[in-house]
Amino acid sequence: MLKKKAMLMAALGFAGFAGFAGPALAEGRSCALNVEPRTVEYPWMSVARWHQMNDALKARAAQGDVDVLFLGDSITEMWDRNAWDSHFGKYRAANFGIGGDHTGNVLWRLQNDGMDKLRPKVVVLLIGVNNFGLCDEQPEQVTGGVKAVVAQLRTLYPDAKILVNGILPNGQSAQDERRAKVKAVNREIAGLDDGRHVFFHDYGARFLEPNGDIAMETMADFLHLTPKAYGTWGEAMAPDIARLVR
Repeated sequence: MLKKKAMLMAALGFAGFAGFAGPALAEGRSCALNVEPRTVEYPWMSVARWHQMNDALKARAAQGDVDVLFLGDSITEMWDRNAWDSHFGKYRAANFGIGGDHTGNVLWRLQNDGMDKLRPKVVVLLIGVNNFGLCDEQPEQVTGGVKAVVAQLRTLYPDAKILVNGILPNGQSAQDERRAKVKAVNREIAGLDDGRHVFFHDYGARFLEPNGDIAMETMADFLHLTPKAYGTWGEAMAPDIARLVR
């Protein structure tokens, strides 16, 4: 089954498929609390490839000159270029998403890759779905991981505004059990919004049909966004980023 999903993602041109069930970390370790680089080999991304991507981001961090920093997993990594340029081209924006990352991977990157050299005005964060799909975590564990990432961002960038995205809905049906888990996390991380440094927005409803289902035109695999959906996300976030970047 995993091989078939990997083939589907390759056919769709996706670099990683965050959220599909895969091998959890050994011995039941929590991804949320286990701060480490990628250690699991996946059919869609090797550990070596992860380090190659991470090295490229490390070099980008060393360059500086980033006003809007996007941070997350494959959903961030795979931003449609037209949507990106249309909504964020006027900013000095940089994409630091890596497919398959969970909160522990992002924490490790923030702590080990010279990210302290950056001075972003805004950080756009979307993380957590892989804690479910690749780590088999429960909502309270995922919530703890997201909160830890936000705390690290506050330490690294005390003057930045952090736009925390609610985890996007996934699974075709509104009755999919993953929907309830995502909602549980989003309810908790919404409390991070302090109106000064951290701002929470859940844009998930924009990707749903009137009956709550997800259309293939929005998420071809019911997880990753299509180019059209990236346009929707960009349109939704652009006014919020414009207010925060001032």
